[in-house]
Amino acid sequence: MDMKLEVVVLPVSDVDRSKGFYESLGWRLDADFVADDGFRVVQLTPPGSPCSVIFGNGVSSAVPGSAEGLHLVVSDIEAARAELARNGVEASEAFHDSGGVFHHAGNENRVPGPDPERRSYASFASFTDPDGNGWVLQEITERLPGR
Repeated sequence: MDMKLEVVVLPVSDVDRSKGFYESLGWRLDADFVADDGFRVVQLTPPGSPCSVIFGNGVSSAVPGSAEGLHLVVSDIEAARAELARNGVEASEAFHDSGGVFHHAGNENRVPGPDPERRSYASFASFTDPDGNGWVLQEITERLPGR
């Protein structure tokens, strides 16, 4: 049986501010549903992604800004950083991990610059949304078998 990740819930403090932020990244607005009782669900999808994010009023009891390690796959880490900058988002410099396998939590073991060999899965950059939810860009140019 296939099981596909469809939606990630983001805890946010200001729904309209978050909606504007993600729309400014070029994410498609799929839904903005408001019920009479104040319940609100906003759903947006990154370009080319089969998975969306949702946030709103009454959608999550998590602390706003507490999501971290959300990954967006890009084919060119520097081009992705430049696009974020054009959209007013401050992203980290490209980095790779000193261990070479995957990045550590936080800023631990970050080495400035993309992976020297530009291996797929090994170059990263990071940014946060207005609440502090943490995103990681990961450069993937060639998928591992079975992916």
